[in-house]
Amino acid sequence: DQPIVSEFSDVFPDELPGIPPVREVEFIPGAEPISKAPYRMAPVELKELKDQL
Repeated sequence: DQPIVSEFSDVFPDELPGIPPVREVEFIPGAEPISKAPYRMAPVELKELKDQL
């Protein structure tokens, strides 16, 4: 037993489901990933990244 689990026993189930959980993913024929930066970079950082690549 973990102390944090014991302290918050009302939040955690007695039995944990299988890990990792089973998930189904639908694939669409011809679909492509979105080509977009996950976050914006400062111009100086972007220049440094391009220089390194």
